[in-house]
Parts: sequence; structure tokens; C-alpha cells
Amino acid sequence: MNPSDNSRRRFIANAGAASGALLVGGCGQGEQAADHQQQTGISVKQQNFKWKMATTWPRDLPGAGTGAQRLADNIRAMSNGRLDITLYSAGELVPAFEIFDSAASGIVEMGHGAAYYWKGKVPASQYYASVPFGMTALESNSWLYYGGGIELWHEIYQPFGLIAFPGGNTGVQMGGWYNLEINSVADLQGLKIRMPGLGGEVMRRAGATVQNIPGAEIFTALSTGTIDATEWIGPWNDLAFGLYQAAQYYYYPGWQEPGSTLECLINQQAFESLPEDLQEIVRIACQSINMDMHCEYTARNQQALDTLVNQHGVELRQFPDEVLARLKTLSQEVIQEIADGDEMSQKVHASYFSFMEQVRKWTAKSEEVFLQHR
Repeated sequence: MNPSDNSRRRFIANAGAASGALLVGGCGQGEQAADHQQQTGISVKQQNFKWKMATTWPRDLPGAGTGAQRLADNIRAMSNGRLDITLYSAGELVPAFEIFDSAASGIVEMGHGAAYYWKGKVPASQYYASVPFGMTALESNSWLYYGGGIELWHEIYQPFGLIAFPGGNTGVQMGGWYNLEINSVADLQGLKIRMPGLGGEVMRRAGATVQNIPGAEIFTALSTGTIDATEWIGPWNDLAFGLYQAAQYYYYPGWQEPGSTLECLINQQAFESLPEDLQEIVRIACQSINMDMHCEYTARNQQALDTLVNQHGVELRQFPDEVLARLKTLSQEVIQEIADGDEMSQKVHASYFSFMEQVRKWTAKSEEVFLQHR
């Protein structure tokens, strides 16, 4: 059976569970759960579980932060309280960039963030956030659910005792906020910019000085001149952060993140200790919030952009073609070097770009042509 068949069968099972017919498994319930049942005589299906989820997001950040809370709330409701998850925003329980280690060690059972934050531990993880000039949200989700992407995701995290599911998508992001005009490639030289992931490495090679700063610290860094520019997410989140008060120019498109997947990290032992129906609820809830978050970003971004431009006088700029062309060339170099770095990165790279090559042909014949004539 190929990954597509696995994903398709899982989707059918998920749909059935979501409509009320929750799947109650016949497979093993996990060693931890079995041991507990043997010791106490209580069926694992009668147990209640309390989990902690740490995120990389500030509390109540629209979209990413509120979506993570909605994920926890949905799991609680769908399980009738049997799986109760308490959310901790960035820094409340563990620092923003330590949730990977915290979930791996069992300090928390779940984490919610973006996979490119773990590039120092798992270089291949960067493909699971966003690839510069890569797939859109729809294309990326198609790869994850029907192209074997999730199975590979589990494989690269397995040595750390983790599994992951898509837990949201921001869609195409903005290029970022700049206190300097970008009229040519030369303007990138010496630019101090906050940009994570593969996009950050591309900017570094273009001559910029790149920093990775948690979201809660971006406004201060930009307003005090610690950085000259930053990308964050898009109009909805950027308006909430007040970034228009700290920078003059707002650039597009978000070449660095054309379809940014957010991830739900789960401690594998904790997940396997759940009974089958709760495992399925977690999968369904992650799949649901993945779609829901993308829809919400699509609904809110233009409204927020209108506010930024019309009420706050933000200067909207498009990156010059010369700059985009240079960044695309550098992106190809960076991505190939990641693929050449280790076996798992090469495996994920091959899967990602093989899928992208075939799906982009359909995108070109369907959405691209339609949008040109709409």
C-alpha cells in the first residue's frame, strides 16, 4: 500500500469519526496504558488524560495563538473531557524555542510552533514549515496528506521520540516590514533583518545580517533599530503587533513563505498511551484546525491590509523583479545544499520537489489560468 492509500483511508476514517462514529481501536493501546490498566484494573477507555501544550506564540496571537487554543478546546470537547489540554504560550512554561526539547523529554506532551525553528536539530524539518518559492498552502497540504509528507515527517522526528501533524497554515505571507527602501539587490547588503528558516539563510547569502527573534520581541527590536527589517506573518498578525508603528515600508510577496505550515508536536510515548479513539480525535482535531486556520487568515488578511494602508498610511511596496530573481537563485542553492547535507534531508527533498513538479502543472492549468481571467 502506498502513502496515498494510507492517507486516503485515514481521511475516510477521520470523516466518519468527525460525524460522531468515533473509531475505537483493536490494535495495541501503548505499553504505558496497558501497564496502567493491568495495575489498576481500569479500562484505558475510561481514563482521563491531562496534557500540557507549549507554543512558540504570544498568548492570544490572532490565528496562530488562538488557533492553538482552539485545537486544545476542540480536543477537550470531542473527547468529552477525557483528554484535557492546558495551553502555555511562549515563555509561560518554557521559552519559545525550547518546545521541541520539552515535548521530546516529556516536560509537555504537545507543542505548537513552526518546524523551521528546529533546523539546528533536524535540518529536514525546514521543508515542513515553508520552502522559498515552493508550494502554496493547498499544494503543500496535498503533499502532506496524499503525497507521503506526513509519513516522512514522523520518520525524521522518530529519533527524538516525537510525531507531528499539520496544525495550521498562514497561506502566502508578506515580504516584511522595512525601514529602508529595497530598490536593488545592493540594498540587501548589511541589512539587519529578522527572518527564520530557509528564507533567513537566503537573505544572509544576499548580504543581510539575519537574526531569529521570538515574535513577542519583534516590535521592540524593530522600533529601537536593533533590526532594520522583519518578516512576521501577514497583515492580520502584523496589525495586531503594531508593526506599522515601527517601520515605514511593507513589502510583498512573501517569497520566503508561500504556504507556511504550522505544526503540532506530540510526544510519541504520550500519544501511544492514549486509547485508539483519543488518538483519532487528536488526528482529526489537528486536520480540522489546519484547514480552519488557513480559512481564517484568508478571510482576515485583506481587511487588515486595508486598515494598515488606509488608516495608518503604510507604504505598500512590491519587491523589484531584479531582487526576486536574485533571491530565487539563492533559494535554489540553499535548498540543494540542505538536501545534500544528510540522508533524511535528501529523502524529504526528493519527495517534496517530486510532488511539487507534478502538482504545479495542475495549478497552472486550473487556478493560475482561472485567476488571470476572473
